[in-house]
Amino acid sequence: MLGLYKLARPVLFKLEPEKAHRMTLKIMKSGLMPVPPRIKASELEQQIWGLTFPNPVGLAAGFDKNAEVIGPALSLGFGFTEVGTVTPRPQAGNPPPRVFRDVKSQSIINRMGFPNEGLRVFEENFERFKHEEVPPPGVVGINIGMNKDQKDPAADYITLIKHFAKKADYLTVNISSPNTPGLRNLQDEDTLRALLKQLIASLNNAVGEYPPPPLLVKLAPDLTEEQQEQIAGVLLETGVSGIVLTNTTVARPESLPQAFRSHPGGLSGPHLRKASTQIIRNFYRLTKGKLPIIGVGGVSNGRHAYEKIRAGASLVQLYTGLVYRGPEVAHLMCQELMACMRKDGLSNISRAIGADHRNNNGGAESAA
Repeated sequence: MLGLYKLARPVLFKLEPEKAHRMTLKIMKSGLMPVPPRIKASELEQQIWGLTFPNPVGLAAGFDKNAEVIGPALSLGFGFTEVGTVTPRPQAGNPPPRVFRDVKSQSIINRMGFPNEGLRVFEENFERFKHEEVPPPGVVGINIGMNKDQKDPAADYITLIKHFAKKADYLTVNISSPNTPGLRNLQDEDTLRALLKQLIASLNNAVGEYPPPPLLVKLAPDLTEEQQEQIAGVLLETGVSGIVLTNTTVARPESLPQAFRSHPGGLSGPHLRKASTQIIRNFYRLTKGKLPIIGVGGVSNGRHAYEKIRAGASLVQLYTGLVYRGPEVAHLMCQELMACMRKDGLSNISRAIGADHRNNNGGAESAA
């Protein structure tokens, strides 16, 4: 299978990135995507938020914006997938070209701006997956966003919560994309507190007597330490269920080629890895391990995933790593994670969560 991708990758990379992505989705929907053998390992399985994650390796939001390939994605061996970002109304996003690759550094810059077909199409696709006779095992989260021209962000998030509160395994509130004007301002302490109080009230109302799905918040990697401390306090105060750390960065390392780094948008890939891991470490400490964290940013192998888990993440996600390493990446990462665990003598991946804190200073207990 890996050999097939090595042959196909040069062809895909000759295409403009968005065209290559659309072709990948078509191949996945057709059933022609080679599927690696699924790794079933009890040492990778976890119960988080009352959900069973077959393994901690997930596919990040942005890959499957319209919930078109949930089943095929899980069939690649991911323990979970997060679909979206979906907005209430369809929108085209920013004008193309809006995705750029730097193959040498295995990085991507995107300024997509939440292009998607809107709530109705997303819901139809999601329901189609839910009614599959034998869906692949795994957890499915929904990443929700606001339309670009919305003056009242809470209204869009509430609309989406009302539609998906009884359907999603978990919901992620995306307030950290750098490609929607004003979106990151929702991370300001007072604004965030007011927003989350509204969303949690809406979530509880939407499910009635049933338990609400976990509500997570996705944050940017470019927050100052003061902002991180303020936000951690708000998250604990308002009662959200977890954190996704992090979105793409607006930072541009000097080592990247000038022609590439001059593009506006969010940078993902290896140059994001250390920054996102440090923020995971910070939030785990600031929340005393009380909020499970999904670690994202620069993850392309099991060692990177293990690094984030030891820093405080309960789960990890990738997207750019899939682009460069191919459809076998989840399968390979699970193998690599188990090798890391064996080296440390751990019987379950949950025992690695936050291990760096305990080793360094007797820190917080695991959030798993």
